[in-house]
Formats: sequence, C-alpha cells, structure tokens
Amino acid sequence: MMATAMDPSPPHAPPDRYAALDLLADPTLVVGAGGLVEYCNSMAARLLGVPPGQVIGRPAAQAVPLFDDAQADWWECVDPLRADAGLLPRIPELYLYVRPERAPPRLVTLTAARIPAAGGRTGRLVVSLRRAERRQRLDAARSDLVSTVSHELRSPLTSVKGFTKTLLAKWDRFTDEQKRQMLATVNEDADRVTRLLGELLDVSRIDAGRLQLQRHMVDVTEVVHRMVERLRTRDSDDERVVAVLPPGLPRLYADPDKVEQIFTNLVENALKYSDGEVRIGATVLDRSVLFTVADRGAGIPMAHLDHIFTKFFRRPGERRTGTGLGLFITKGLVEAHGGRIWAESVPDEGARFFVSLPLGGLELAGIGSDPSEARRAL
Repeated sequence: MMATAMDPSPPHAPPDRYAALDLLADPTLVVGAGGLVEYCNSMAARLLGVPPGQVIGRPAAQAVPLFDDAQADWWECVDPLRADAGLLPRIPELYLYVRPERAPPRLVTLTAARIPAAGGRTGRLVVSLRRAERRQRLDAARSDLVSTVSHELRSPLTSVKGFTKTLLAKWDRFTDEQKRQMLATVNEDADRVTRLLGELLDVSRIDAGRLQLQRHMVDVTEVVHRMVERLRTRDSDDERVVAVLPPGLPRLYADPDKVEQIFTNLVENALKYSDGEVRIGATVLDRSVLFTVADRGAGIPMAHLDHIFTKFFRRPGERRTGTGLGLFITKGLVEAHGGRIWAESVPDEGARFFVSLPLGGLELAGIGSDPSEARRAL
C-alpha cells in the first residue's frame, strides 16, 4: 500500500518551483513522498476536469485515479513511491485508464520519473500523462495494414511460387501454349505485388508528409487520354471509359505521373462499382480546373461519403477485395498538389468524384518571375 502520511515538504510548494511544468503540452503532476499531489499543471487539470486547486494537496490515488485493463488500482498495486529512486529512476511508458470526476474513463499513457531524497528513497514522483486514443487508433491502423498486406501478398506469391515450381519440375510436359499461359499468370501476379508495394510506399510517404512531386507544366488532357488508352490496352472491357475534356484545357503545374495515378485510381474504382459508362470531364474555373469522374453504378450511401477517403474503408457487407488504400492515396496526391477531392452520390444513379487542381505555374512553388530564379528551380 502507498503511504499516505504527510510529506515533510509542504504540499503547497512555491509556485516558481514548478513553473516550467505549466509550459508542457502534456498533463503533468508532482507527487510528494507522502502520496499527496504537490503540483498539477493546467493540462492535467483539464484532463481531470477540475481546477488545479482541487487536485493539489489531495492523495494522488483519489485525485488522479488510475486503473489498468483489469480495473486494478495502479497506485495501490504498483506503489510507485516505495521503489528506490537510484535503482529505478524511471517508470517506462504504460497504458492506463484515468477516471475524471465527471467524465467517462479515458485511455492514457503514463511515464514517470522518481526524484531521489536522502537515503536513496523516492522524494517525489513526477508523473506525465498523455491521452492515448489517437495512438490506439494508429496502432489499430498499423495492425490492419500488416494484416491487409499479408493477405494481399500471400495470394500472388503463392501463385508465382506454384507456377514457377511446376514449370521447373515439368517443363517438357507442357505445350508452348500452356507455358505461355502460366508465365502470363506469373507476370500478372508479379505486377500485383509491385503495385501493392508501390501503394505501401505512397501511404508511408503521405503519413510522414514526405511525398515528393516532380512538377512541371503538364498537359492534363494528354495525361488523361494516355491513361484511358493504357486501360483499354490492358482490358478490352474498359472501352466503357470515356474522356470528354474541353478543348484548350490549361496546362497545370503538376507531377504527370501522380496526376495519371489520381485518374487511374478514380477510374478503376468507378469500374469496380458500376457496369456502365465511366465519364471523365473538366471545367475551367477562375483559379482552378475542376475534373469529374462519374459512373452510373449503385452509388455511395450518404453515411459513407465522409469515410471513403480513409484507410481500409469498405462499405458494410462488402466482399474484401484490394487493399482499401486507393482513395486514401488519391486524396493524399491531390492535396500534395494543393488541390481538393470530394464525392457526391445519388442512390441508384451513380457517384461523381470531383478533383480541383489549382491553375498557375512556378508561383505555386513559391518561385517568382525572375528568369534566373526559374532556371535555378528547374
């Protein structure tokens, strides 16, 4: 059990002793050797939902109730003030729940430092808390990513391994046509793996804010038509894709490969969810060009429109196909260009995706009209 006797040092310490702690962004408390809270910064008071004055001077176990997953009282079970500060100066990060007085329990991470007193005992405990809901969501997203990648890689790699092993062992038993079909399958599955790895790299760069663009003045009409022809060459069914772009569409300061990836992702998504025509259009506005990719499929329920650009989102009941990263990557690519992307849908009438890309040239990269400056940028 943690001691509750009065700390020899005054619980209401001079305010300047801990003034720097109030500048910290994390909730921070100082607990004296007797178990009473000596200091509570403003962020800790906000987390607990009470003024600092209602925390200072109270037993820490009452003022800051902390529990683990099994609902065991952390203060009572660990008794953090009893340990030798010289041998165990820090408490490593751990997940706990804090129970504010007038709010539901909140998941937090706790770290703490023991300040030694005479004889090696702990004189004070400096406790730092941090709300952990966002980290928990990130951990869950990482777990989903690992699971999704494992699932998506297993199928093509199993196919590649199986066909190559069969061909090596029984090459002379197959006709040229059979060999060609098996090698074509290996080639397609290798492309799937390459595409998946590319998606993972894009996701990591978007999350880290390190997505690099190779921008120059681009004829987007040419990029779109090239993308449409590539889809038709790959799959004759993609004759359904029609690009209707106005003549004289302005050139944009963009990365042509990323722009093609944006339209490829949107068109492939439309083909996946509709059986009819997929139409690409554009309208020139005052400061941007607004592109649309429209299909005549079942549409997207209104409740899902705000979530379709998040990682791994799939509509309830949807059969699991692909990585669920395409629209998330598309949004990241559009925003990296300084643009916006959104979707509209009417049930049973299809969906329309809108991509707004800014008009302009080198000034979008912060480069002025000085020719020498422009040459240096290029």
